[in-house]
Amino acid sequence: MRTLEEIREQISQCDDQIVKSLEKRMDYIQEIIQYKKENGLPILQPEQEKKQREALKAKLQNHKFEEEILDTFRYIVKNSRKIQAKSLFSYNIMLIGFMGAGKSTVSSYLSHLLEMEEVDTDKLIVEKEGMSIPQIFEEFGESYFRNCESNTLIELQKRKQLIVSCGGGIVLREENVDHMKKRGRIVLLTATPETTLERVKDSTERPILNNNMNTTFIAELMDKRREKYLAAADIIVETDHKTIAQISEEVVAKLTALE
Repeated sequence: MRTLEEIREQISQCDDQIVKSLEKRMDYIQEIIQYKKENGLPILQPEQEKKQREALKAKLQNHKFEEEILDTFRYIVKNSRKIQAKSLFSYNIMLIGFMGAGKSTVSSYLSHLLEMEEVDTDKLIVEKEGMSIPQIFEEFGESYFRNCESNTLIELQKRKQLIVSCGGGIVLREENVDHMKKRGRIVLLTATPETTLERVKDSTERPILNNNMNTTFIAELMDKRREKYLAAADIIVETDHKTIAQISEEVVAKLTALE
């Protein structure tokens, strides 16, 4: 029978092999990303992950360590996404647009697929102030809230590789655009007034739309902000009649094309 030290030495050798294999796999991930960029192929392909997962399950069927190996591969895939994100984005992705444009939804989707941390400026403000946005507007006024937005953007400059969903009025101050561009690229998501109303009509967290939940008011407010949105944007993505996957892929494609 082998000694404990001999068995541990065998485990160490296995670990060495695992490390070498993981290094190769990560190099292949970077090679795939580069190939996709050079040949104009979609970067985000969640269906490929599904195929790999199903193929692995088929290989491991009735294996005594099936559950444990599958769990290990979940972490491998998760870290592969991180490598993908690092290869693509060394900066923060700043999502701007009118309320209801889909910023939070796109942010969550990209965060999962790229394993990038998701941040919502409105949520950060609510957490810091200890009250909802309607309460902040009512108690302190819009100017105070805009100050909170500016301070939040300054804090976010200290971090990188974030996906940041920004409040609808964050571009109203030119200094905010400067804050966003220092560490990020700005993505403008757009939607028609009709689409916007459909998306926000049941929300109680839109103080600017209080008693004005109609397409006429929304269209007028969009017109007032349009110039500032367009001036701030590095890229623009229309969200009407598109799936979240289509919108997200377009965001990634347009951002990578800037490089």
